[in-house]
Amino acid sequence: MSDFQLKRLGLIMEPEPGNPHEVEGTLNPAAIRGPDGRLYLFPRLVAKGNYSRIGIARVIFNEAGDPCGVERLGIALEPEADYERLPDGGGGCEDARVTFVEPFKHYVMTYTALSSLGPRIALAYSADLLHWKRIGLATFEPYRGIDFVNVTNKDACIFPVAVPNHVGKLQLAMLHRPLFPGTLPEDKACEGDDRVVDLEHESIWISYCPMPPENLEPHQPGLFNSHQRLATPVFPWEMLKIGAGTPPVLTRHGWLIVYHGVSKAHGPELAGRDLCYSAGVMILSEEHPRIIRYRSPEPVLTPSSPDELQGTIGNVVFPTGIDRRDDLGTPDCFDVYYGMADSRIGVARLSVRDDLCLNEPQGFRLPEQNDH
Repeated sequence: MSDFQLKRLGLIMEPEPGNPHEVEGTLNPAAIRGPDGRLYLFPRLVAKGNYSRIGIARVIFNEAGDPCGVERLGIALEPEADYERLPDGGGGCEDARVTFVEPFKHYVMTYTALSSLGPRIALAYSADLLHWKRIGLATFEPYRGIDFVNVTNKDACIFPVAVPNHVGKLQLAMLHRPLFPGTLPEDKACEGDDRVVDLEHESIWISYCPMPPENLEPHQPGLFNSHQRLATPVFPWEMLKIGAGTPPVLTRHGWLIVYHGVSKAHGPELAGRDLCYSAGVMILSEEHPRIIRYRSPEPVLTPSSPDELQGTIGNVVFPTGIDRRDDLGTPDCFDVYYGMADSRIGVARLSVRDDLCLNEPQGFRLPEQNDH
């Protein structure tokens, strides 16, 4: 029996007929409760030519309390800043994650900005989820010769509270997945099953930024200046690539994230698509989130329905949003919102068991890093 039980609830959003903003897909949404207690999604809306905006939608629930549809409310962000635009007029604001950051008393969005530099992590903030102000690109200090700045970087999400860095200072922490040259899953798929994983360049990282004073709006991006390698591909279902997915949410066991992994695909129904994107679960230590206490050896969600197998990029489930169902009196149940084949949005319910077999925190040697 799996440690986590996950039940598909179905399709929640798909391109609206006649809407030019969505002709190439609606996918990969952030999910967050607003000041009014209602649930909002921030989907990637893809127009002709892969021109992406971040939309706003309010989730509709049925009488049983299950999500069953959305009400579109407009656009949160569209490419306007230099770091979101291409010289030919293209560009993109893509794949948002949203967290209410308690020390700021604001919502903070991480998203992928597409410009001539390539995909980079950008941030914005809001008091009400309806009006957003840009903060700018995330900035990183190098670590042991690893350049986090001049490479593609995606899949970023931040913690809702300050957490201790490697020397115990409470700081803003972000999960991210730099894509160094040669580390795309398409690249790794060509190396064979006996390849050696590059620990430094194929991992999810956790990076820390000093916190501004309490209640200060985050007008400028801080420098993420201490770094820890968090997770590297281990299991067959994630061997070609892993990346962060949903923002961390605190459970009785620790910080829960639903992340994605990539493997080679198999099966005649895939119509030539040779990669498979699946979803798994990690539990990070509440006290020291750089320590993994649980990691699912098998995926909790893998493409199987027609909407997941066929689309803009087939054979993909891509988790980006999570909602704890406190409103149903079930704090151990979470609705996970995910992209389906880069075309639509699905939702599935994740149940967390009481008796998870967790790794006991082990003594560890702190890496040699700058004492920031």
